[in-house]
Order: sequence, then structure tokens, then C-alpha cells
Amino acid sequence: MEQHNPKGNEDHQQWNLRTSGASYVLESTDTAGSCLGRSGGQARTVSCTSTDAAWQITPVGGDEYTLKVPGADSYLTVGAKPSGANYPAQLAIGSSGDLASWYLTPITSPTNPMPSQDQRTLDQVTFLTAHNAYANGVDGGFAPPFVNFFPNQSRGINQQLSDGVRGFMLDIHQTSDGAILCHDSCTLVSSPVALNVDLQRMVDFLKAHPDQFVTVFLEDYVDPGVLRSELARVNGLYDVLYRPDQTGVRQNGWPKMADLIAANHQLLIFTDHSRASDESAGLTRDSFGVMYQRDWTVENYWSMGSGAGSSDWSCYSRWYGSDLNVPLTQTYSAFRPLFVMNHFRDATIAGTAQTDNTKVLDRAQRFCQPAARKKPNFLAVDRYDLGNPAAAVNSLNSYTYP
Repeated sequence: MEQHNPKGNEDHQQWNLRTSGASYVLESTDTAGSCLGRSGGQARTVSCTSTDAAWQITPVGGDEYTLKVPGADSYLTVGAKPSGANYPAQLAIGSSGDLASWYLTPITSPTNPMPSQDQRTLDQVTFLTAHNAYANGVDGGFAPPFVNFFPNQSRGINQQLSDGVRGFMLDIHQTSDGAILCHDSCTLVSSPVALNVDLQRMVDFLKAHPDQFVTVFLEDYVDPGVLRSELARVNGLYDVLYRPDQTGVRQNGWPKMADLIAANHQLLIFTDHSRASDESAGLTRDSFGVMYQRDWTVENYWSMGSGAGSSDWSCYSRWYGSDLNVPLTQTYSAFRPLFVMNHFRDATIAGTAQTDNTKVLDRAQRFCQPAARKKPNFLAVDRYDLGNPAAAVNSLNSYTYP
């Protein structure tokens, strides 16, 4: 038995849980009579009538369980990952511990009705999010010649705000002019836009619409001092900036949207930069209000494949490799990270984006919700004007995942 990137109910890795005497078996939904069992020290598919198919299933807190071999101190667990590997390890039979705790997740997600406007919390809401929102060919240049023939969006930031986009993914690079919005680099980019310009557009919008909330995600290639100076150029930014690190989120969970609005906490900024490297430099970004994304969110792998041809709908953590492991199911004692769901390709082709965006709700519910055990909070797409992803956001905002 191998782990692999989960692909909803199409990946042939689903099991029907049923009792078998005093124990349980997990029967394959694809092959009747074949169960998840063991042979020696490895997990194997075996006959459901075999004693090697039986498990004692015990809750261990929250909604996690252990699958124990009856009569032995052995558990279903995960084998050692080879040094430097960035792929999931095989399942194994071994000792208890963190890697021997499992979720039993229904394929069809359980849901509750969305609370009323005054009761819903930030982590219950889904926001339409523009991938590479600055790369729109309207506000200014964003890439060198030829690359700029394939903008990720077709409308400027002001129009995106008017259209209901509330999450903005921005790439920032360092030049002599400060933090500039460019794809890959700013070399040969004609008339690029500075970060402070787009942030000012957002802050002005929030001042004019005090009932709205905006989140910015920075793909961040600048020094912390440069970013701090760039934010200082945005009039009114700190009047609306939300600081989850200073408002008890880790202790109490995410606040109600109504409370955020009442406190004028309307803007949340994340960086994908490393906290460790900033600590080495002597200035952390959260000291001036930019949150480290891996502290507060989870995110699926960004690419569905090339801009044309077949797509990969599997939904797995972007932050999994030889040096880190932040699963989509990451939870903490008092709060759940927000879930950023990426749904776009390596390159933006209008026809492909149109098709992909008509399928985003299906992927969110059949593939990513079961993999993350939460619904997306940020639904990030290219060409949000095609395929009506806003309708998917509205559907996701009709319920919560308990």
C-alpha cells in the first residue's frame, strides 16, 4: 500500500468501514472482498476473511483514530521517508505515535448551514481570489516581452475589487524603486506597478466600503526593510490592517466577520517568505504586520499542469518535501488554518481557464474538501471573468464544514 496525492473519489483509494466480529475491516470500494490489511511489516490488500484484515479502531482525540492489530502492540503507520525525498512514504505496520493517527473521512463531506451574517467566522467564509492579480495588462507591465502576452487576469485591480474579488496574489521583486510587481523578475518589464500603488487601491476601496474584507498574498522576493518601507507609503494601511497575531486567534480561533468589520480590521497580508531567514536578518515581517503564511494557512500544490491538455486535479499540500511538512489537514489546539485552494495552470490560456473555472466547485467539493477536511477559504483562479467562479464561491458560502 502506497500513499499518493489524493484525487477525490477517482483515485481508487476509498474504503468501506464495517464491523467484523469484535473488530473492523476496511473493504475496497473497487474490489469486493479485498480489504486493507497487512503482511509482515507492510500494509497490503488481503482477503476480507483473513485475520490480517482485522483492526481495532480506537479514537485518540479530536476526530483521529488508531488502527491497531488485534492482540499485538502494532499499528497502521507510515514508513520512513528516504532522506531528501519529496514523495509520500509507504504505509507500514509499526509502533504508535503521531504517524499512527488517522482520519476517517467521509467521501461526501458533512456540512452545516452557513451561520447568519453576524455570526459567521472568518474561517467559515470563502473568498474569490485572483491569482497573479497584478498580471492583468491593464494597470501596467508585469513581465518581459512575449511572456506578457499571457496575462493571468484581464481586468485591473480596481475593477477586480468592484467585481467581488477579495483575495489578491501578488509577486513582488526588489528594485531601486522598492517592491515592484513583476512575474519572475522586473528586467525588461515596461512600466511595472509598485506594490504600494495596488495596496493603496485596496485600502481606498476598504475605506469606501467599510463592510468589506480583503486578503493579500505576497510571493515575496524582497528584503524585510524594503517591504516595511513600501507599506509605509500606503496612506491609511495601518488603520485597516488586521493582526491575527495580536488579537488572540491562536488561543480563541478566528473571529466573527462582524467583529472584524466593527473593529475596522479589513485587510490581512500574508507573505510566503521564510521566518527563519528574516530572523537571521534581524527584522521579521510580522513585526510590521505581514503574517507568515505557513503560520496561518494551508495551501494545495499550485499547478494543475500546463496551459493546455490534460489536468491534474489531485489536491495535496504545497508545503511537503524534504525540509517541511505542512499537511492540508493541519490543525492546532484552538484554531484551524485558513485553506488556500489553488486552481490554475502553469500558463494562462483563455479557453483552458474558461473550462477549468466551470469545474472549480466540483474540484473543491470532491477533491480538495475531503483531502483538507475543510472547505476552501480562498478560491484562487486565473481569468476569474471566465467560467463564473464567483458562482462557485457563492455555493461554498452556503454551508460550513463542521
